[in-house]
Amino acid sequence: MQSKPPSHPTIINGKVRGVKRTTIILEPKEREFIQTLITEGKEPGIKQLISKMIDIYKNMMIYDWKFPGEYYCGISRVVFINVEFLNILTQQIPKEQWCKIGERMGDVLKVSIQSTLGVDASKQEHWPAVFERLKVQGFGDFYLKDKFLLLKTPFIHECDIWKGIMEGLLSVELETRNAIPPLVFEVKKHN
Repeated sequence: MQSKPPSHPTIINGKVRGVKRTTIILEPKEREFIQTLITEGKEPGIKQLISKMIDIYKNMMIYDWKFPGEYYCGISRVVFINVEFLNILTQQIPKEQWCKIGERMGDVLKVSIQSTLGVDASKQEHWPAVFERLKVQGFGDFYLKDKFLLLKTPFIHECDIWKGIMEGLLSVELETRNAIPPLVFEVKKHN
């Protein structure tokens, strides 16, 4: 990469900063791949693609890459897995254990969130950061509306598993209001 002097100033967080121009040298196959993404309309341009890649890297906090296939986000190993695989796995768990197993998953998730974000997921004021982290990691879209917790696009289909996960993660007691996506839970009490 070669760095050139700033082309024009910009304002970031109220401070004037210069823009640095960077040249990235790509292999022919890399350039062809990027051009294919742009031609197919999957990406608007190379600058936007690289910006998106940097955002994903920052948001997922995957700073420890042992490529291929071994990635860490804080203390947790992260894997890319298809949803169908997880749903086959969850179907092997007896239904009466779904909530309990979900709670254990939520407890583990709480430790992971604490170590990577440095926030206590049981404090409601931290929920926006927790929900954003879960969204970035593909868990789904979480919203808090008054006393209702909504989950759109969950990656596990079983509502009782989600109830357990959220109770373990957020240290709350939930009552299911809608058991199909979007899942809706009423927050009954904080533990």
